[in-house]
Amino acid sequence: MDKENYLSVTSLTTYLKKKFDADPYLGTVYLTGEISNLRPRPNAHQYFSLKDDHAKISAIMFRSAFDKIKFQPEDGMKVLVVGRISLYEATGNYQIYIDRMEPDGVGALYQAYEQLKNKLQAEGLFSAPNQPLVKYPKRIAVITSPSGAVIKDIMTTVNRRYPIAQLVLFPAIVQGDKAAGDLIKRLEQINKLGNFDTIIIGRGGGSIEDLWPFNEELVARAIFDSQIPIISSVGHETDTTIADLVADVRAATPTAAAELAVPVYADELIKINQLKVRLLQVTQNLLNLRRQQLNKIRQSYVFQQPNRLYEGYLQNLDNLSQRLTQITKQTIMVKKQQFEQVRNQLSYQNPQQLVERLQDQVQQQDKQLRQVMTYLLETKKQQVGEKISALDLLSPLKIMGRGYSYVSMDENIIKSVESVKVDDKVVLHLADGQAQAKIEKIEKETH
Repeated sequence: MDKENYLSVTSLTTYLKKKFDADPYLGTVYLTGEISNLRPRPNAHQYFSLKDDHAKISAIMFRSAFDKIKFQPEDGMKVLVVGRISLYEATGNYQIYIDRMEPDGVGALYQAYEQLKNKLQAEGLFSAPNQPLVKYPKRIAVITSPSGAVIKDIMTTVNRRYPIAQLVLFPAIVQGDKAAGDLIKRLEQINKLGNFDTIIIGRGGGSIEDLWPFNEELVARAIFDSQIPIISSVGHETDTTIADLVADVRAATPTAAAELAVPVYADELIKINQLKVRLLQVTQNLLNLRRQQLNKIRQSYVFQQPNRLYEGYLQNLDNLSQRLTQITKQTIMVKKQQFEQVRNQLSYQNPQQLVERLQDQVQQQDKQLRQVMTYLLETKKQQVGEKISALDLLSPLKIMGRGYSYVSMDENIIKSVESVKVDDKVVLHLADGQAQAKIEKIEKETH
């Protein structure tokens, strides 16, 4: 067969993609199925599958479309989607490109509400300690629509109950896509000013779509982060928004919010007067009690006879003075006795007599020393003479005087016949001089 009749894979895939894209029945498809293999990717396109009991189709939802849905898709969730069917040429797989998605059987907004509620509850935003409301607020900020009935109800209630409080309206959009951002901006503005005691935020009743800005996560976190206590009054009594759950106090109606924010001025005046009367009574009773205590103290013997206060001290002072005098006298007597004993000892040990005795001892010791030195010198002289006589007897000169001599050669003393030979010249050392000699014959004694 001719090779020109063969198609490339790319050509076939391109042809099939054009067929998909040109098919009017595949341009807008309404599909129901169960989400599978969803791996959420933040700030990106989402890829997953839709399946039922007998088939499965790949799905893609671009970021621009995914950001518009009000709930968080999860694996196993049944959904209703609207999109188009096309072919992905790189893999040859057909897939649905989803434009819109909502839960099957449950409204998308309600699903989103439940998911955000569970998320914030797990983070502890609902169970965190609430800020207490200021009992006597001076300035109250109200975030709501300037044209609605909410601000009128709040103004009427506050002027009736507590007219000295100042209400400041921060007009905000409370419905639509721009409402959440406007509410957050007003909350940040009030907290930045910082001169308000309480914030009331709310709007009138409506559908869940109308109340949805108060279910936005960013609005809930802005309410939670507020440094000023917030009263939330959104919708009717049966409506409960995320803002109501995060706020410090929830009010069923705007009128109830105003009643929670301020006390009744007349009631407070009555309480003040009652406290004033109680204070006067307590003060009067306390004064009477103190007067009684003062009179009782005045009648005490201490004030009747004040000298009795120090009688005991005077008696103790006299006793101590007597004891001091006795101890002083005893001490002086002991010191006198010690002085007499020392003086008597000194009289027996006269320094002059001691000096004279010591001088006699010195003279005697000097005399004894001289005698010992004289005896010692004589003894040493005698010993030296004896040693000189002994040395004289041992002197070689004395021996030589008796006819002895010694022989040397080359200044070495000859002690043996082994040291000389015939014709050697030697020196004879005599008592009165020296003589030269020549060896003519050597005879060695044998033993």
